[in-house]
Amino acid sequence: MAETNSTFDATDDRDGASDGPRATRSELYREWLDVAVLAPLRVIWDDWRTQLGSLIILFYVLMGTVGLYLVPAPTQGQGPNRTPPFQSMSYPLGTDNLGTSLLSEIVYATPPMLKMILAGAVFSTIMAVGIGTVSGYKGGFVDRVLTTFTDIAMTIPGLPLIILLVAVFDPRSPYLVGIFLSINAWAGLARSIRSQVLSIRDHTYVEVSRIMGAPLTRILKDDVIPNIMPYVLINFVNSARGVIFGSVALYYLGLLNSVGSNWGIMLNNAYTNAAIYSLEMVYWLLIPMITIVTLSFGLVLFAQGTEKLFNPRIRARHAETVEDTAPYEE
Repeated sequence: MAETNSTFDATDDRDGASDGPRATRSELYREWLDVAVLAPLRVIWDDWRTQLGSLIILFYVLMGTVGLYLVPAPTQGQGPNRTPPFQSMSYPLGTDNLGTSLLSEIVYATPPMLKMILAGAVFSTIMAVGIGTVSGYKGGFVDRVLTTFTDIAMTIPGLPLIILLVAVFDPRSPYLVGIFLSINAWAGLARSIRSQVLSIRDHTYVEVSRIMGAPLTRILKDDVIPNIMPYVLINFVNSARGVIFGSVALYYLGLLNSVGSNWGIMLNNAYTNAAIYSLEMVYWLLIPMITIVTLSFGLVLFAQGTEKLFNPRIRARHAETVEDTAPYEE
């Protein structure tokens, strides 16, 4: 027995290993996958709001991708004019005054809307997180400059600025439209994030990282940003909803030109053709309205259900350790 122990110790000394057994590389990869990917997914899926919100968002993503191959493009004369919903499988949601299928219009208006949402929400969130965290953490001259820039952005009226930009540039790209719609929406979030970072930077764990000489980017990434992520995620969803409602409003008013279908244009066509005054035509208004509200509702549910995602204790409870599931190499 003594010989076996001495042999094991000599092997450990020769390989430079510690007293415990070493995990293989595949086991380390499995552990990283469990902690970084699977555990967050378990946390997310543990809440019914996230489940329902994820299914709604997934439905719209599939509608904007796979749906384009399953549903014919909207054209005039696809069916009889002003056909109510559920009268024919060829146009299950009915048709408008020109015989265009409302289902086709809804489906083909989804991809540009998703692009606008992605561009606008990502742009405003990145601007707010970057400016707010650096301003709150650095302080001094940097804080004064960034705070002044943020205050100027907050004082500019959003809607007149957006109308001016779309009138001058006449954007046709959905990504550019999304950025224009959130051109100064980041300012309020940046100020809120700055206030939170001012209190976080004085915490003990941040001070320890600073004393140990950790670079600024690492302190912000590991110690500061994770603490504000629940608030950031909620505002990311609010920015996405703002892009949805803003784009629909501008397309409805005719301030944005579209080369294809759009939910705002559908609402405008329904209104101008007196669908609001006729019970037989009210479906023309309700279908795009329900589409808009459902997407917004799904985003809100998803954001509310993912608040636990950034709690390290909850994530640790949902992680399966490699030691419990896989053997070690001897």
